[in-house]
Amino acid sequence: MRLFRSVRWLLLAMLVCVVPASSYAGVFISVNFAPPVLPVYVQPVCPAPNLIWTPGYWAYGEDGYYWIPGAWVPAPYPGGLWTPGYWGWSSGLYVFHPGYWGLHVGYYGGVNYGGGYLGIGFAGGEWRGGVFAYNTAVVNVNTAFVHTTFVDRTVIQRYSVANPNHVAFAGGPGGINHPAAAQERIAEHESHMAATSFQAQHEAAARADRSSYAKANGGHPTNFAAARPLGAESRPAPAARPAEPIGANRGAPNAGGYRPNAGAAPRAPNAAAPRQEAPARGNNAPPRGNQAPAKPASKPKPEGRER
Repeated sequence: MRLFRSVRWLLLAMLVCVVPASSYAGVFISVNFAPPVLPVYVQPVCPAPNLIWTPGYWAYGEDGYYWIPGAWVPAPYPGGLWTPGYWGWSSGLYVFHPGYWGLHVGYYGGVNYGGGYLGIGFAGGEWRGGVFAYNTAVVNVNTAFVHTTFVDRTVIQRYSVANPNHVAFAGGPGGINHPAAAQERIAEHESHMAATSFQAQHEAAARADRSSYAKANGGHPTNFAAARPLGAESRPAPAARPAEPIGANRGAPNAGGYRPNAGAAPRAPNAAAPRQEAPARGNNAPPRGNQAPAKPASKPKPEGRER
């Protein structure tokens, strides 16, 4: 067994070395062994401005799955948003796709982690002019220190992917069935940044804590979330995609949050979901499909007569 583990981790190390850091490709971690269910816990209160919630999740080490507590993390640059990592089923294997920082929240398998990550995008707030505004209908905030807040309960329905069994993986037997929407795929292929060094230290501490392993806690960790925010680390923001429309989880200043399928009901797990196109935005809405073609320039109609 130890020889098998050594060979497996050697192959894993070789794979990580040849995968470009910018690709954030999934890494084969375990075979026929799903992560435990996600624990249900209360999100700690956000104690200061411009902190982004990073939900807890099950990682995998040589002794099996272990829980990495959720944490409030200072955004590494204004407009920075966190896309959580997730487990996905692929060809009989559970593959982990690491989380990353970007200007938009990308695809995370439709896994409902809570704390604003309800399966699609982030419902916990949005960047406004270099300051993060928190949606207190979704996240816990200390309003004595955080003054930029709003209340929008409609996002709970729009952003949610139903996960009554709290499964921690997408696809495969018993997993979440949420195909990526168009906006999520676009965000997935933008420029990203890996977790900060403080996030890496946070993960290493959880890996070294024997009580965090499912073998020790039976899949019920006791330390759900970090008591304090992680350290701050500043990085330059990645370049935004050209000709970017307003909306769709945009992290740039003065931009709104992700608005997929406004008014749509939550999708049930294990039910195929159609791909979604980004809804039209204000005056940028495209012409309707049955709109009459433009009249030739050689035959203009008098002003006020055109239908």
